[in-house]
Order: sequence, then structure tokens, then C-alpha cells
Amino acid sequence: MSGSTSQGAASSETMQARARERRERILDAALEVFTRRGYREATMDDVAEAAATSKGGVYFHFPGKEQLFLALLERSADLLLQRTAEALARASDPAAKLDTALDVVLRLFTAHRALARLFLVEALAASPAIQGALVDVRRRFAGLIARELIAAREAGVIGPIDPDLAATACFGALYEGVTQWVLTGQPADLEQAAPELRRLLRRMLGIPDSGKEDDARS
Repeated sequence: MSGSTSQGAASSETMQARARERRERILDAALEVFTRRGYREATMDDVAEAAATSKGGVYFHFPGKEQLFLALLERSADLLLQRTAEALARASDPAAKLDTALDVVLRLFTAHRALARLFLVEALAASPAIQGALVDVRRRFAGLIARELIAAREAGVIGPIDPDLAATACFGALYEGVTQWVLTGQPADLEQAAPELRRLLRRMLGIPDSGKEDDARS
């Protein structure tokens, strides 16, 4: 009996692993399809073909295109927030943490311009559910910045500012800068905007200019 139970458990784990693998493959395919065709023009048939699976297989994991896009947005946002949090944890100087977060975000968007256009521009014309999810992503990222601003305020690096309002303003400046780059292609390399954005954010928060804007950052 125990042998049969063990075999059944192993079989169940194998099936779950295959399901997770197929789900990730579908998300990868959806990213390619959405960035190539845009949210409005993309279809579930396109995603199924790109994922080399059946349309029923796609619907098994995602009831519709909206749910598929939301899952892709969540996965991408989690990656961005994780990379940013890891970089912040490595920065020991409270005044340098904002610079670090800025560099990480610009580097990721530079490497994935199509993804930036998909989530920052095209998604704005999508459903209320997707727009609500985007608002939640901005809230999560601003919350990450706010926690660092609270630590900087307690360390005496910045003055008695409202961390939530300041974090929202910081994220708004970054968001508009990246959106402008997506729409116009200027600057040609998004990371070229980092020194000026860094100076603007530091002045807004009352952080002294480090004088090392062009230094390489981890």
C-alpha cells in the first residue's frame, strides 16, 4: 500500500511540474505575442501557436486574454520589484539607495523596451481590471521607495518629508521619463538619462549631490 501511495504522490508531483512548466511556456509565448502584435490585436490562438500547445491548453491555465495579460504583468512586476529590492539591500548608504533603485529600473527597461511599451503605453487602453493592476504595481513600487525614504529620514539624511507623497512623486518622475523614451526613442539609450534624473530626484528630496553621477553602480 505504501509503495502505491508513493508512486501516486510522485506521479502527482510530476504532473504538477509539467503543468507549471507549460504555464510558464504559455506566459513566455504571450509576452512575445503581446509585444509583437499589441494587446488589442493579439489572440489566444496566436499565443497557443507560439507556445506550441493547443488553444484548450491555454484556456486551461488562463480563462481569457485579460487574465493572461494580468498574469504576465504580475510576473514582470514581481521580477522588477525583486531585482530592485535586492539592489537596495546591497546598498549600505541610505542616500545611495534611491540612486540604486533608479539604475536598476532603467537598466531593466533598457533591456526590455518592448515590454516597457506594452505595460506603460498599450495597457492604458486596456480593460479597467488591467488598469487597476497597473495602479497596484505603481503602489507597490512606490511603497518600496517609501520604506527607504523612511529609513533615510530616520538616519537624518533627508528632512521631515512625507515618505508616501515623496515616493509617489519619485515614481511619477521615473514613470514619465521611461514613457517619453518609449514613445519618442529619446534618449537613444535610456540609461543616458540616469545622471539628470538622479540629480532631479536628489534635489527634490533635499539629498546633497554626490558628485559621482557617472560612476558605475551595482
